[in-house]
Amino acid sequence: MSRLEFLRPDFLLFVCLFILFGLFIAFNPITRTHKAYLLFHFIMMLWPLGQVGVRSTDISSYQHFYLTVSFAALALLGPGWLAFVLLLTRRTHYLRKPSRWLAFALPALFCAVSAIWNPGSLFVSPQDGQYAARDYGPLFWVMTFIEFSYFFVALIHMFQAHRTVRSFNERQQLAVSLLGMFILSVFVVLDLLFNVVLAPWLGVVQGLTSAGILLSDVCFVYAIYRYGVFDLVDIAKHRIFEQVETGIVVIDEAGYVLDFNRSALGFFNVVKGEAFELERFLLTGQPANDLSEFLFRYRHHPADRIRTEILLAGGAYRSVSLRISPLFDQFKSLQGRIIAFYDVTEQRKLIDEMNHKNEALHERNLELIAMQDELYRANQKLEQAAITDGLTGCYNRTFFQHYVEHEAYLCQQRNLPFSILLFDVDHFKQINDRFGHLAGDEVLRATAAAVRGELRSVDLLARYGGEEFTIFVPQATREEAQRIADRVMASVLNNEVRIAGETIRITISMGIVTEDVHDQEQIPVGDMLQQLFSKADVALYRAKNEGRNRVVIS
Repeated sequence: MSRLEFLRPDFLLFVCLFILFGLFIAFNPITRTHKAYLLFHFIMMLWPLGQVGVRSTDISSYQHFYLTVSFAALALLGPGWLAFVLLLTRRTHYLRKPSRWLAFALPALFCAVSAIWNPGSLFVSPQDGQYAARDYGPLFWVMTFIEFSYFFVALIHMFQAHRTVRSFNERQQLAVSLLGMFILSVFVVLDLLFNVVLAPWLGVVQGLTSAGILLSDVCFVYAIYRYGVFDLVDIAKHRIFEQVETGIVVIDEAGYVLDFNRSALGFFNVVKGEAFELERFLLTGQPANDLSEFLFRYRHHPADRIRTEILLAGGAYRSVSLRISPLFDQFKSLQGRIIAFYDVTEQRKLIDEMNHKNEALHERNLELIAMQDELYRANQKLEQAAITDGLTGCYNRTFFQHYVEHEAYLCQQRNLPFSILLFDVDHFKQINDRFGHLAGDEVLRATAAAVRGELRSVDLLARYGGEEFTIFVPQATREEAQRIADRVMASVLNNEVRIAGETIRITISMGIVTEDVHDQEQIPVGDMLQQLFSKADVALYRAKNEGRNRVVIS
């Protein structure tokens, strides 16, 4: 490379991007999100570097390599901007569905593969055997269209978010980032205009896209540094970690201390990087129970959740509850453990006081014989309250699970079919938002009453959670379950609920699953029910997605 190459705009802009890269690392705490940004920044640096490489050699194969690097990086620029816009606007949930993820990634992958493969020189072809001067093929224009499509979608999200956010800082973040995207778009359009469309007449103007990348990146880094785009949540989490009264120690899978909060020092002297000596801590106090099983599970079953309680001997009387939980990554691989110290001195004192009172009550037991009958009736009411939902009068989820597990086992042993109906109230959140939560409670009560009137005596209705209900229909085939579901749907629809002087009609969406155990290989009841509820849940959400107020059979 000659000395003049160092003065080319693309090289100077690459140096600026590299300096910005270093400054970002120096002046910002590196979180996981920052690491993602640094990867994106590195991709942006490849464009000017590749442009410098093309003009620094006369060897055609080397020129083609540098040009491929430039355009492959440019192919990732559009999706990179869109990803950061979704992060900035807190809309990353748009990419959780596989179909949307494919729609997001496949066009960029197509562009990158086209730039690298260059089939039949349909992307770019050299002039006189040199890529410093080149002709662009149809695949290049396809990539241009796709990249601008990414930017257009990103701009839509930015404008929508800018209209809805209320925080001044967030609006400033979006405004600065929006300015950066606008600058980059303008410079890319100018590059296409001068260096592709008008190049035969006006000549080549170097560094336009590189300048746009640099200026847009400056805007984005300014938004990060000035308005704290990424670190606000991490700072809040760290402050909570430091301020809680619970002592917390994080150790790796080998037992070495990775981090701890200030409260942990009030229980035990720990040092980062050193091994956490659990046995030494336990020896500082008096165990409340046998520690042999606790220590065995700690040493040989690191994925278990374990707890014990000890009385600290030093200083004032303190009772400490020690709880150890595993720490897994996204692949369910054990990465370490979290050790939490809870000061339960007050709770222990209350328990001791209660024990003393119980002893006194035991001595007065003879005086309370006359009250046994009344206590028995009170216990019956408590038992009933424990298995029913106080709002709707339906059975609660805990009782339903135990009941269904027993009944499903009997059906399995007798080769009898049964069905499970899972439904919830459509647009329940809108009802709460419009009429208030008391009105929402009335809707749930009215819906439960309407459904209960259409069930057989052997069917069991339970409130599964929130506005979601479930029905266990024993000895029912799919056709019988369908007929019951149709009656329930019609009853709810015809059940008018009057709220705040206004009459509204309620609809529900329902998923049905039927288990016909005849001539099937028997599996544990718990596993079978888990599979059935999962299928019913999928069917319910299909009913939701297909327009609500309908029944979908799994």
